[in-house]
Amino acid sequence: MILNFLIASVFLMSSFSAEAADNFRKAKIQIEKVKYDIVVAQDGSGNYKTVQEALNAVAFLKTKETRILIKNGVYKEKLEVIKDKNNISLIGESKENVILTYDDYASKKNSEGKDIGTSGSASFIVTADNFKAQNITFENSSGPVGQAVAVRVDGDKIIFDNCKFLGFQDTLYPRSATSRQYYKNCYIEGTVDFIFGASTAVFDQCEIFAKATAGYLTAASTLENTRYGLVFLNCKLTTNSENSSYYLGRPWRPYAKTVFIQCEMAAHIKPEGWNNWGKPEAETTTFYAEYQSTGTGGNTVSRVSWSHLLTSEQFTNQYTLNVIFKDWFPVL
Repeated sequence: MILNFLIASVFLMSSFSAEAADNFRKAKIQIEKVKYDIVVAQDGSGNYKTVQEALNAVAFLKTKETRILIKNGVYKEKLEVIKDKNNISLIGESKENVILTYDDYASKKNSEGKDIGTSGSASFIVTADNFKAQNITFENSSGPVGQAVAVRVDGDKIIFDNCKFLGFQDTLYPRSATSRQYYKNCYIEGTVDFIFGASTAVFDQCEIFAKATAGYLTAASTLENTRYGLVFLNCKLTTNSENSSYYLGRPWRPYAKTVFIQCEMAAHIKPEGWNNWGKPEAETTTFYAEYQSTGTGGNTVSRVSWSHLLTSEQFTNQYTLNVIFKDWFPVL
C-alpha cells in the first residue's frame, strides 16, 4: 500500500511538472509574440517556419522597425532582404545555435550553364537599408572551392552585433560604395580576401580568424572619392595558420583603403604587412595604415614603405564613428 502511494505521488509530481513546463512554454511563446513582431521557429511554435517567409511578410518602405526573432535551428536557405524592405532587425535566440547557411559558390552553374559568380554565391544578401542582425551565425558551407560568400551587403546603415561569419575565400562582402556598415563583437573567419569590397565598414572589437593556409585578410575596392574603406578598431587577429602566412590586405581596386587601429595581431601576420597584388601603381593610390598595433604580428618596423602609421592626431580627429559615418551613428 505504501508502495502504491509512492508510485501515485511520483506520477502526480511528474504530471504536474509536465503541465507546468508546458504552461511555461506557452507563456514564453506569448511573451515572444508581444516582444517581437514575427517569430520564426522550425517546430511550428512561431509565425513562420522559415526565415525567408518572415522576410517576405514585411511590408515595403516601412519606417518603423520590424523585429523578427529566429529560434534556435539550422536554416538552410538562400536569403535576401530585398530593396525597400527597410528597418528589419533579425534577432537570433543564440549566436551559436541560430545558423543561416547555404552552399553556393562562384563557379557553380546556373540554369543557363553560366557561373553564378562571386556576388551570386552569397548565402545571405542585404539590399535594404537600416538592417540589423544580432546573435546569428551566417555561413557559406560550400567549403574551400574558391569564392563563396556568406554575407553580401549592398544596403546603407547596416549593423551586425554579436554575429559570426563562416567561410573560406570571400566570406564577407561589404559590396556597395555607398553603404555604411558597423560590426560589433563579431567573429569573421576565412582564408583568401575574406573581408573584401567597396563599402565603408567598421569592425569594432571583432575577432578576425585566418584559417590554416596562406592568404590575405582583406581586399578593399574603395572608390577614389570615398574617404573610408575597411576600418578595424580594437580587433584581435587570430589564427591556426603558420607564422608569417597572411598579409593584412591587398588592393582589389587601386584606391583601396584599410586601417587597423589598436589591434592585437598574432604571428601569422607577415612582417611587411601589405601586398600590392602585382600592381606597383597601387602603391601610390592605396591608403593602408595602422595605429598602435600590438602582438607578435603587430611589429611595424618591417612594414612596406608605402603603408602608413597614423599619428595620434589623425586617430583622434579622423577615426571616430561620428566622423567615419557622417550623419549616421549606429545604435545597437
